[in-house]
Amino acid sequence: MSDLPKFVEINEEGPREGFQFEKGAIATSRKVELIDALSATGLRQIQVASFVNPKNVPGCADADEVVARFSRKPGIRYTALWLNAKGFERALATGRLDLQGSISLTASETFLKRNQNRDFAQNLEAQREIMALHKRHGVTVERASIMAAFGCNFEGDVPISRVLGLIDDILALAAENDLSIKTLSLADTMAWATPLSIKRMIGAVREHNPELRLGLHLHDTRGMGIANALAGLEMGVDLFDAAVAGLGGCPFAAHKGAAGNVCTEDLVFMLHEMGVETGVDLPRLIDAAELAENIVGHPLPGSIKVGGPLDQLRAPHH
Repeated sequence: MSDLPKFVEINEEGPREGFQFEKGAIATSRKVELIDALSATGLRQIQVASFVNPKNVPGCADADEVVARFSRKPGIRYTALWLNAKGFERALATGRLDLQGSISLTASETFLKRNQNRDFAQNLEAQREIMALHKRHGVTVERASIMAAFGCNFEGDVPISRVLGLIDDILALAAENDLSIKTLSLADTMAWATPLSIKRMIGAVREHNPELRLGLHLHDTRGMGIANALAGLEMGVDLFDAAVAGLGGCPFAAHKGAAGNVCTEDLVFMLHEMGVETGVDLPRLIDAAELAENIVGHPLPGSIKVGGPLDQLRAPHH
């Protein structure tokens, strides 16, 4: 147990990941309400919106307004997602976001075509263009991500060698632009990972690129989210994307079942019980999870908001 990280950083993606996936329209004011509730939990990074084509993702049509209306709290990074120059320019124009550039590649060409309408070569070129744009506007690029890193509903298992090859592409692209990538996020976009494949992949990437800090973006479609997070934790991963109450999912992944990210409050509960710090106030996070459920108007998959944490049950026995 001594090898576990002492502190884990959580990147909360519920407001972005969640509202892109919900079927009905959600009022802008309610999205803002959830962001403000999450800002009171001790989370240090919250992804608040997605600047994508509203025709493709109608749930994100009000991204500019959401960003204009939430209350910024000091000490929290408020980030957003964009996939192209137009999205970046919209995010930049808000003047209220902590802009972080990223190089994003995908391990499945079939999924890439469905998700972003590009093949591998076009995507590499698009990353080049967006990096030039980031550079022009003084936005740092120290992060990279690989989507569908563990498997794909359209192509099956993704070989580790393909992921290592994509890391080489990312680092070559960064070097062309005098950039230094410090953090790599491996995304299990279609929930193919299991604890064994997580450990194998993390082990292989560490051997190949020991200098990179690794993060995990895990989905819970097959109920493996928290088990996979634990496997990553045991391999020393100290950075996780998560979504409050288990909100969300990718609209282009042909998911059946729960599609959301690993649930933030369930992850925080597990980490705290294992003696790993997160800086997050769990009772406040549970309140935010209950609010998320109220906003979408249907049950969400998180467990701790139903079962409750153990602290209040322990108290009478001490």
